[in-house]
Amino acid sequence: MTPFLGLQDLTWFGSLRESGGSSREAEEWQHGHIEKSVPAPRGLLEFFADPTSPRHKAALEPTKQVIVVCASGARAALAAATLQDMGYTDVAVLEGGFNEWKAAGLPTCEHDYAGI
Repeated sequence: MTPFLGLQDLTWFGSLRESGGSSREAEEWQHGHIEKSVPAPRGLLEFFADPTSPRHKAALEPTKQVIVVCASGARAALAAATLQDMGYTDVAVLEGGFNEWKAAGLPTCEHDYAGI
């Protein structure tokens, strides 16, 4: 079962900024995301997370912690299950997603998505 991490536990905040994967779509991501999160839209996640894929993103490694973020948490839960099925061993979901993160006044950034 994938753990959900809430904003009340900010001990993992630095970790999220280093190991967060965003399963939000490119349009959502470019209009606000957590700094240093890795954009991996749900439809492309398997390509980006597979170390043998030519489209693999180096920040996504099966042996490293990955905290998955979407707008509210639903897509992130599906993405986390996919990562676990792919052999990722330390996967969690940001409870409440990016919407809750932003509502709490935590830092976000915006810029064009050039990852596809």
